[in-house]
Amino acid sequence: MRTHTVMDSPVGPLTLVASDGVLCGLYMDEQRHRPAEEIFGPRDDRHTHDVIEQLTAYFDGGLTDFDVPLAMHGTEFQRRVWTELTTIPYGETTTYGELAERLGRPSAARAVGLANGKNPISIIVPCHRVVGSTGSLTGYGGGLPRKRYLLSFEKGTPVLL
Repeated sequence: MRTHTVMDSPVGPLTLVASDGVLCGLYMDEQRHRPAEEIFGPRDDRHTHDVIEQLTAYFDGGLTDFDVPLAMHGTEFQRRVWTELTTIPYGETTTYGELAERLGRPSAARAVGLANGKNPISIIVPCHRVVGSTGSLTGYGGGLPRKRYLLSFEKGTPVLL
């Protein structure tokens, strides 16, 4: 059964969706590819306490690695991309091309970008850490101002949204 809760954060309200008690979605308001609210299930704060605790510690600057269980639903390729995203260290970035290389698919940078954009668990699965080949901030489901904020926050120089 799916349930959800909403928490405040420096990047705006975050909707946390759990399936049988395991996080399967973390969505920002007005996020591209955000599912319809009806599939989030009823509001129930009991199943996301650990997630809220870790996100709060992250935004307080005291947590750089998340260890909550995740249920990532997507194609095999999408799940491979999302798993690889979790290996990008806090405060660092990689490019779509580099990510494609690491997956053994050097010509799949565009496909990596598409999978990255459909990441259902933003922030914890750090799709914001992927940038264009020139280091430019390209695409982000939560919007470029949020991506800019998250990257600068992780470098210790947060910019205003």
